[in-house]
Amino acid sequence: MSISSSSLLCEFPQGSLKKMREIFSIITWAIVIPTLLFIVFARKKNPTRKYKLPPGRRGWPLIGDSFQWYKAVAGSYPPEFVYQQVNKFGKIFSCSLFGKWVVVSADPNFNRFIMQNEGKLFESNYPKSFRDLVGKNGVITLQGDQQRKLHGIASNIMRLDKLKLHFLDDIQLVILQTLNFHDNHVILLQDVCRKATINLMVNQLLGVSTESEINEMAQLFSDFADGCLSIPINLPGCTYYTAMKAREKIVSKIKRTIENQRQSECAGNGVLGRILNEENLADEAVADFIINLLFAGNETTAKTMLFAVYFLTQCPTAMQQLLDEQDKLCKNSVGNELLTWQDYQTMSFTQCVIDETLRIGGIAIWLMRVAKEDVIYQDYMIPKGRAVIPFLSAVHLDENLYKEALKFDPWRWMDPQYQEKRSWRNSPFYSPFGGGGRFCPGAELARLQIALFLHYFLTTYRWTQVKEDRLSFFPSARLVNGFQIRLMRRTNTSKVETSQ
Repeated sequence: MSISSSSLLCEFPQGSLKKMREIFSIITWAIVIPTLLFIVFARKKNPTRKYKLPPGRRGWPLIGDSFQWYKAVAGSYPPEFVYQQVNKFGKIFSCSLFGKWVVVSADPNFNRFIMQNEGKLFESNYPKSFRDLVGKNGVITLQGDQQRKLHGIASNIMRLDKLKLHFLDDIQLVILQTLNFHDNHVILLQDVCRKATINLMVNQLLGVSTESEINEMAQLFSDFADGCLSIPINLPGCTYYTAMKAREKIVSKIKRTIENQRQSECAGNGVLGRILNEENLADEAVADFIINLLFAGNETTAKTMLFAVYFLTQCPTAMQQLLDEQDKLCKNSVGNELLTWQDYQTMSFTQCVIDETLRIGGIAIWLMRVAKEDVIYQDYMIPKGRAVIPFLSAVHLDENLYKEALKFDPWRWMDPQYQEKRSWRNSPFYSPFGGGGRFCPGAELARLQIALFLHYFLTTYRWTQVKEDRLSFFPSARLVNGFQIRLMRRTNTSKVETSQ
């Protein structure tokens, strides 16, 4: 016997039928609601919906925040503008600079993430003036395999074992030659430091050794460096024009040296000779490579030497302790013997002074990168093509990381709590030489030059400051008045006598 559905329903009371409808409704919503929630959740998984751009402000139309940015970096406290934005938006924020919407980071871990992902997620991005001056074949501006190849060549040239063999004695001879002043001589220490470093670099790279050529190269590189962040207006009287003319003369000198090296039977001697013999590079690429080494090896090292003496002048206690350490090396030497590698390795307080100088007065206060693709970091998305600026100085001067961060305190590096930060090759909190695939290949050479310069300068002279001075980091790191001082020769028993 068959029973139709209609007849079955008719046999249920009306109350039961209503209850069944309510149950059916509950079951339906029990299926629909989770489905809707799943759809919403799945849509939130889309990066464009889940992640946000770093917060910030647009600033003035076209100009953006450029004026506030330049005002800060032209002073003695370059992260001032950055800290103002950090207080409003956090350590990763957006602002309008150079006519573009950019991401700025004062976050040590994000800075390290950017540097470690060089060539993968990010690539270097420099202003037109800088690219024009260092050259399209320069290791500083190149990308990809060619950059890695040239970086490897530079790193090989300046390995520790080669510093002992090829640089240690030459650095000292150059410094002794440069620091040859009579009593009561007034100098601009900024020029003296630049001359000492350019002397070494042009001697090692180009074989230049005469006084007139060294002075010429020092002036050319001074003009060159001043134009690196200038407005690219190629007209007489403009900084960019002067810098490009200086570049032309430097390139001409390098090419003449290359031609002489190729014709010489001793072409294998020296850095340039080894590059020509061992590396398959076109002459244009060699010229740009040498310019990059000269620029990086001269400007940054010279300014750190200068800043170290400037900070020591303001801190007589540190000056005296450094002088005591260096005087011991003089007493241990016989006659006029040069310092040995073992002597260099005993300069523990000197290394603290160098670290503290690089922390407060680091030359590379920020880096310029651009995202190669959409980059996800924590809750933020950095769109492809967006400029990114890791502001290293904002980390180095962070009061939460360094007690009394603006104070020159070389003793802090003796404190165990700072030992992890002090690892300048891989610490996110202290990166004066950059990091990742663009870590400065001449870091060890720079530290060696600075230590030896401090040894000979402090053990030979005492001084008084003639003119007030202050730090500025635009257009490049400098003391605005060149640190004018009057020199007096000292005896080994002299105590520190400096004044401002």
